[in-house]
Amino acid sequence: MGYGFRKHAAYWAAAAAGAFTNTVFGVLRAYVLIALWRSRPGLGGYDVTDAVTYCFLTQAYIGPMQVFGGGLELPQRIRSGDIALDLVRPASLQLWCLSEDLGRAIYLFLARSVPPTIAGALLFGIVTPGDAGTWAAFGVSFLLGVIVSFGWRYLVALASCWVLDDRGLSVMSMVLTTFFSGLMLPLVLFPGWLGTLARSLPWAAMVQVPADVYLGKTGVARALAFQAFWALTLLGLGALATTAARRKVVIQGG
Repeated sequence: MGYGFRKHAAYWAAAAAGAFTNTVFGVLRAYVLIALWRSRPGLGGYDVTDAVTYCFLTQAYIGPMQVFGGGLELPQRIRSGDIALDLVRPASLQLWCLSEDLGRAIYLFLARSVPPTIAGALLFGIVTPGDAGTWAAFGVSFLLGVIVSFGWRYLVALASCWVLDDRGLSVMSMVLTTFFSGLMLPLVLFPGWLGTLARSLPWAAMVQVPADVYLGKTGVARALAFQAFWALTLLGLGALATTAARRKVVIQGG
């Protein structure tokens, strides 16, 4: 984990640029949501301040949750052939990648999540939990969201062992995560069966659920159980995929 933190801390200028970009887009999104909620008060059970808070929370999640995909070096190592060495090492490839990814998430939380949130609080005002229990629940929910995000991205990255070009999978992952995580709009606004489906998929555990825990819009036990289920499910699938990769791997260039 420390290695992942130090590696990403070396690119502080990129993190600063990302924080600035997240802040700018957060301001633009906030004005759109303010206009929407003023025309439809109480939409989705949120008021205007909740909507603005949700906006800047989701902007803050982009870096740590790696919402747009990537963040893992597996596809590059598969193309170079280095994955063959990774798979024969006694250490678990999945746990090694998870440890590094947690270090990355911690650094990006400090470098890319905190500045946009502070900017949102100063410019618009945001909801702040008033008790330690909510903060603790949010911390656990945030960590589980990072693990769910890793579990999904690990599966997408490891699929490069069997496909010749991972770009299509990466684009598909980005589209699904952006749409179904609640990054663009709260999933409670999705109508009928689409909303029910979206709230039951793993991507909701990355953005929508941690935001609702912070805002107090969901039961904590149920929310954490939902995230834990998807974290264990995706990690389990990743372990099975890693075992399969040890038996048959298509290596490009190695």
